[in-house]
Amino acid sequence: MSNHTRLGMITPSLNTVLEPVTYALLADLPDVTAHFSRVRVSQISLGEDSAAQFGDEPMLAAARMLADARVHAICWNGTAGSWLGPDFDRRLCQAIARETGIPATSATLALAELFRSRGVKRFALVTPFEDALQEAIVETYGREGFECVAERHLDSDDTFGYASIPPATTEGMIRDVVGAEPEAIAAVCTNLNGAPHAEALEAECGRPVYDSVAAALWGTLALAGADPSRIAGWGEIFSVAPASLERLGARP
Repeated sequence: MSNHTRLGMITPSLNTVLEPVTYALLADLPDVTAHFSRVRVSQISLGEDSAAQFGDEPMLAAARMLADARVHAICWNGTAGSWLGPDFDRRLCQAIARETGIPATSATLALAELFRSRGVKRFALVTPFEDALQEAIVETYGREGFECVAERHLDSDDTFGYASIPPATTEGMIRDVVGAEPEAIAAVCTNLNGAPHAEALEAECGRPVYDSVAAALWGTLALAGADPSRIAGWGEIFSVAPASLERLGARP
């Protein structure tokens, strides 16, 4: 098992998408495995109660358990940083790396690094989130230097139910934003089943489609020293080489 790569994923407790999708993404890589530890997330909003769910101690407790499995990199596989701000995730990743001695990233930091690595400045945003969250995400990425030229969202607060959104609904939102000619389309939410549709939609729309679960895996693989380009058939995302591992997260 000396050449085996183990990836640790900190998972929102209500999420039922990211585990099966991650397993599917890794299906042809028997030497890479993903291991999951949960933190309690019962709802998401801009309120203080929601933000409190993402405090350091539950995250560090989940990271410690992943460290027991001797994983090579840890990812906070939720997208709260996209509205709380990337600095929130950067600080969290630094705390995880200090606590465990293992490099750490997040779905939000990975998506931002994808944009930078591919030279994306203008993007389109697709989510299931409520209006206020969507507005906050647009503002967050704007502060990072990425202009949202089109967006679609479902204005839904049924966080658990995001996993059951029909594929046609997600695909329709993605098709709707193509006319704004974004350089990439981001499907942001690790409980949204976007990754399985990315490759076909890229061929149809002529734009890369970056799903949060796929982005998180891309970043975690790179941070663990594994080659993301070994994953084929899931769209352009895994062919992009990260320009900076330092921007992906934190090292011990």
